Amino acid sequence: MKVHHLNCGTMRPLGGRLIDGRGGFLHRAELVCHCLLVDTGAELVLIETGVGSPAVDRAAEWLGANFVRMVGMRTSVAETAAEQVRRLGYDVEDVRHIVLTHLDLDHAGGLVDFPHATVHVYAEELRALQSPRDAKERLRYKQVHFAHGPQWSSYADTGEEWFGFGAVRELKELPPEILLVPLGGHTRGHAGVAVDTGDGWLLHAGDAFFHHGQIDPARPHATPGLAWFEARVETVSGARRENHRRLRELVREHGDEVTVLSAHDPWFLRHASRTS
Repeated sequence: MKVHHLNCGTMRPLGGRLIDGRGGFLHRAELVCHCLLVDTGAELVLIETGVGSPAVDRAAEWLGANFVRMVGMRTSVAETAAEQVRRLGYDVEDVRHIVLTHLDLDHAGGLVDFPHATVHVYAEELRALQSPRDAKERLRYKQVHFAHGPQWSSYADTGEEWFGFGAVRELKELPPEILLVPLGGHTRGHAGVAVDTGDGWLLHAGDAFFHHGQIDPARPHATPGLAWFEARVETVSGARRENHRRLRELVREHGDEVTVLSAHDPWFLRHASRTS
């Protein structure tokens, strides 16, 4: 498995070191949309899509004016997943499968750029999109991102054990080296996506945590801005903190076998090889 690490959307919110822990308080912080492009040797699998190409020219319409303003969204053609696929020497049509941690706009906004791909997601997350329980769920998902009619492949959050986590090991038409791992909390159908690279596992934990310090087994910590935001947008109370504990345990006990990353902390992108 060859894994390419991509940033498919840069965010520059106000708050400085309160958010990213760097510099002063007056500069704009830096957050990313960390996606993985997996070359299985037979086809491409995209894990997360970023905000998508429509955000380049009409960000306020595609993502919502409030979101764009709040996170200081910076969009460019160069950062779209589709353009990065092309720059790596592939065709967009080579991406036959997309695996998502959840359906928030900064994770699923790029589905429209790959209308031919099968989209793998937990059934509970798909239910949250199609039958939201409350106003919070109705507001968090952008229906325009799914108007093209994605080819869904959904799964129950049960399966075999994987390093202490229950996991779906066999995604339809995908090799067993790519797994969905239940990490509900941020959304009720939130998942992690694990990839066996041949040199160890990568676990893309999506928004199960926001700051690399939260999974530090010795000294768990986070910036106050990200900790506040993470608590504000959680869906399942208590599950978020339990995910932190379980991920710290995974790092403590299996850190030599599993590399854990999150979606928005640029620390992981800086410390990852662009190709694993």
